[in-house]
Amino acid sequence: MKRFTQALTGFLCAGLLLSGCGPKPKTPLVLFAADSLIQPFGDLTAAFEAEHPDIDVQAEYHGSIQVMRHVTELHVKIDVVATADQALIPLLMYQQKDPETGKPYAAWYLRFATNRLALAYTPKSQYAAEINGKNWAEVITRPGVRLGLSDPRFDASGYRTLMVLKLAEQTQGPVDLFSRVFAGQFTYPIKVTDEAGLTRIRVPEILETRKDTHLVVRGAAMELLALLESGDIDYFFEYESVIQQHGLKMVSLPASLDLGEAAENPNYGKVAVLLDFQRFASVKPEFRGEQIGYGITIPSNAPHSKQAEEFVAFLLSRAGRQIMERDHHPLFDPVPADGYEALPPGLKALAAASR
Repeated sequence: MKRFTQALTGFLCAGLLLSGCGPKPKTPLVLFAADSLIQPFGDLTAAFEAEHPDIDVQAEYHGSIQVMRHVTELHVKIDVVATADQALIPLLMYQQKDPETGKPYAAWYLRFATNRLALAYTPKSQYAAEINGKNWAEVITRPGVRLGLSDPRFDASGYRTLMVLKLAEQTQGPVDLFSRVFAGQFTYPIKVTDEAGLTRIRVPEILETRKDTHLVVRGAAMELLALLESGDIDYFFEYESVIQQHGLKMVSLPASLDLGEAAENPNYGKVAVLLDFQRFASVKPEFRGEQIGYGITIPSNAPHSKQAEEFVAFLLSRAGRQIMERDHHPLFDPVPADGYEALPPGLKALAAASR
């Protein structure tokens, strides 16, 4: 009789999936983040899931503007959004509404970390033995040197690269550095105008390189890493955290160029990048030079907002901070919050209102 009862119980568990039989399904937490966060967020996710075995983090990484497009244009239901440029969140998520609810996609964000841009290369790069902080601008414009660029239409590091090159031209030279890098490289050129102390760099909607150019454009910086390591390109501008994570060589830039110092914002703000995109007809996609700031938020239509809040809280916790620091990407302390009053209650104690 006992064997019959055990067999019957097993049959019911397998066939009818009665409550309490077998493992409980995990809650999927959908995370979309900038590709420069792949390694630190990968480590963060592993630690978070170990503490929350009932949650399965499903992460995708793209260029920062592509991350935004998945929310506001493709209407993907995402639980956590993290971008390499916090300015994208108010630009694209505050100002656009979810067609299902009529609410803006976001009403707050945390500016959780910064970074610096540097010139990445390997021992295989042309002139690797002689490039340094003084001659890098001349080296990258030598004949035969191939320079990578993440597409500024989709990736924050791409439009920040344009800023760095224009700032370098204005402060240390050569005076034609920007045109040496970009002139004649595209079917539709990147245009530069100077208006009342502001240099505006206009990126066309179609950005196609011509044949036999020295410039290699890819949709995201992570695609350029593989090309750099294989020797298909010689140099490209990348975040210092990523360069360190991958053990690459780099030419560090002065604070006046690397977009890493808040005190340099008046200098950085002399340049801006404007994207001439029809898809952004309802907003003005112009990015003014400023200290790099990473932003994170929970969309208003997140399917699992409670679990998303737990993830963000873990990021800001002592354990989360230690993980980010080990991956060369430390957090601000305190973390400034835009839209502080709209923050979930559980996050208010972990952030400070932006000044």
